[in-house]
Amino acid sequence: MQNSNKLNRQQKAAELHKQVPPNHYARSIKESFLHRFWHTTRFKEIGEMIEPAGGKILDIGSADGTFTKVIIEKSKATKVVGIDVLAASISYAKRRFARSKIVSFRVADAHALPFPTRTFDAVFCLETLEHVEDPTQVASEIHRVLKDDGYAVILVPNENILFRIGWFFWLMGPGKIWKNTHIQDLSAEAIMTTLGKANFRTKETRRFLLGMLQAVKVVKK
Repeated sequence: MQNSNKLNRQQKAAELHKQVPPNHYARSIKESFLHRFWHTTRFKEIGEMIEPAGGKILDIGSADGTFTKVIIEKSKATKVVGIDVLAASISYAKRRFARSKIVSFRVADAHALPFPTRTFDAVFCLETLEHVEDPTQVASEIHRVLKDDGYAVILVPNENILFRIGWFFWLMGPGKIWKNTHIQDLSAEAIMTTLGKANFRTKETRRFLLGMLQAVKVVKK
């Protein structure tokens, strides 16, 4: 039953994201000023939250590896593993980082991470929880695979009025490929509740891009 649920989640995710190109982030940053500004701001804010502690790091929802590259540069990690349920994005990321001795990518479901308990020194889950069926289960899995002295960084849209308005108009234009991909409505309060249920303690919180994005750095209680 567990394998069946896992397969169903992967199939649903692939169906929801079927219009999103596997190299979406890498390409859009080059071609669109708006994308470049949005993501460069994300890189800066998250980059300042990354501790250069080395060790082994997990990037959940790594997509084409664009954000994974920032994690590698800022963390001084000895090993980075990127996972995503979208096989096409993982294939692209593998080709993109084919010469890297630090990073690897694999298809995996964040609801049931295929790693032993207390494997990673840090876990990143960046603009991913809004796409999953059960954010609390994913947060609990992050807690499980994180070392006791490690940290996690979670980035989600803050579903405030400004974001809702912007998202509505974005979906009518170039962002139409993302229609119906946000299956969770995560307000600032909701994400804090979710992380609390997973037995995390907040270490740092940031809101940026006019409060439309919220990043939370957490450690185990």
